[in-house]
Amino acid sequence: TRILISCQVSMIPDFNERGELPPGIHVTTLSEIGEKLAFNPLRLALFEGLRRGLKNLRNAGVRRVFIDGSFVTSKPLPGDVDGCWEAGNNVRMEYLDPVWLDFADSRAGMKRKYGMDFFPNYWFEAGSGQPFVEFFQLSRNGTRRGILAVDLEAEEIDNDRERDST
Repeated sequence: TRILISCQVSMIPDFNERGELPPGIHVTTLSEIGEKLAFNPLRLALFEGLRRGLKNLRNAGVRRVFIDGSFVTSKPLPGDVDGCWEAGNNVRMEYLDPVWLDFADSRAGMKRKYGMDFFPNYWFEAGSGQPFVEFFQLSRNGTRRGILAVDLEAEEIDNDRERDST
């Protein structure tokens, strides 16, 4: 007799007492983000925008993104999804949605289209002087917190690897 035991291990750790992820970069999948963080109608809408945005970034050659801000906390009503994307020689600018490089009006176009507030990862946050991927790991009171990383090369988004026409 064979007994099969199934166990699903979450790549997104539980929130700490402040409602944040424990310090570090936690590698996860888009599917797990949806399962763990899209737990109400607003978060589901933000997740759908994230999914559409990551599809465009992936199709343009972006290999990895980092996701942070209130969306990756226990806060029930986050305003948007913050993060940054790895910009390198592999990115094909002709496929990159122009909103990713439009920082006018506090990035209103990006927020309107995807509900996201993303920066190229090599840019520096003006107030701290740190690269965004480091800046995002600090809370407003200076304590370390966790962020998520998604390997877009390994992701199947809508099972569609066709180029986005955005």
